[in-house]
Amino acid sequence: MSSEHPGPRRVVITGLGAVTSIGTGPAEFLAGLRTGRSGVKPITSFDTTGYAHANGCEIDDFDPADWLERLDPEELGRAAQFSVAAARMAVSDSGMDLAELRLRRVLVSVGTTDGESRDLDELMERQLADGPQALPPAVARRSTAGLLSSSVVRELLLTDVQAVTIPTACAAGNYAIGSGFDAIRSGEADVALSGGADAVCRKTFTGFYRLGTIAPELSQPFDIDRKGILTGEGAGILFMESLDSALSRGARIYAEVLGYALNCDAHHPVAPDRDSLAACIELAHRNAGVKPEDIDFISAHGTGTKANDVTEAGAIRQVFPVPPPTVSIKSMLGHTMGAASALASAACALAITEGFIPPTINHHETDPECGLDPVPNVARTAEVRIVQNNALAFAGNNAVLILGAYGPRAAG
Repeated sequence: MSSEHPGPRRVVITGLGAVTSIGTGPAEFLAGLRTGRSGVKPITSFDTTGYAHANGCEIDDFDPADWLERLDPEELGRAAQFSVAAARMAVSDSGMDLAELRLRRVLVSVGTTDGESRDLDELMERQLADGPQALPPAVARRSTAGLLSSSVVRELLLTDVQAVTIPTACAAGNYAIGSGFDAIRSGEADVALSGGADAVCRKTFTGFYRLGTIAPELSQPFDIDRKGILTGEGAGILFMESLDSALSRGARIYAEVLGYALNCDAHHPVAPDRDSLAACIELAHRNAGVKPEDIDFISAHGTGTKANDVTEAGAIRQVFPVPPPTVSIKSMLGHTMGAASALASAACALAITEGFIPPTINHHETDPECGLDPVPNVARTAEVRIVQNNALAFAGNNAVLILGAYGPRAAG
């Protein structure tokens, strides 16, 4: 089904899969973004006795059996269940028949922070309580992070395929989308199913809690009274293909991937570096062929911690003479770790298609040290042509993605 192409292909998004605490599937996710829905509730997936506070953004209405047709859900950890479900949604949303997809060269790239740490938590608890002989084999078998991508292949019966799981923490979703963009643009793949997935687990919650960065109640990015993150879970998968392919089959195009950039400064294990992020933003602009004044809004990493928000805002002001509206959907669905920038990318694609800017909820007063317009509490109607999606991760892993409305402007 592939064809020779004289130069780099244009890459478009034609399908979305989203599993989130504010809605599952593109339509429900869109409704959650438009209305500023909150996914916050007390954590129930592990015993939170002893923690002073333990709110999070768990998904309480997800049944993997609703989405998995071939694989036994019990063979998969929760993150892989999310990943496979989101991939199947993205394929269905793209309108490409599975029989046709199986004739294409496909890249499956899934980013993650924790892999199946939820299962690893269980294995460790069992071993400490009863010894290694008590470890359940089924849980051990499904605890491998590589299953987040390989299970998509097995569920969809793909044959001419590469599958990779990318572990670059909280920037992993954008890393995975960038790998899909590169594969299609260069002609190495015809289709990419790319994004990220993670599940709430004790290990990550406790790590952030001990760092003092878990908020007591709500996530409030860029607010003067922000107190930290809330851990969340879910998956976002984009169905990407060449523009020629999308046009030939009459597919709906959500957005075009204009370019992206990565860098890793290794400045500090957990503290972001302003200059490094600014450099990554500038590189993304160059790669995408856009200028700061072209960006209609920024989907920020926006965790709601004291350090991240001031540093990220400073990097944005360093690049943009007049920063555009800058929002954080983590205020609604928490920090979904490796899924975060993938779900933000899906939100950006929906914003372009539907003509709105998602809000930053739980917002009372913008921190003057941030000095940005966070689109407080209520979505804003807007013509959205080009969006920047920031992702930052521990150890200075930065990934910035640029999406645009499909049109002749991006021809190249």
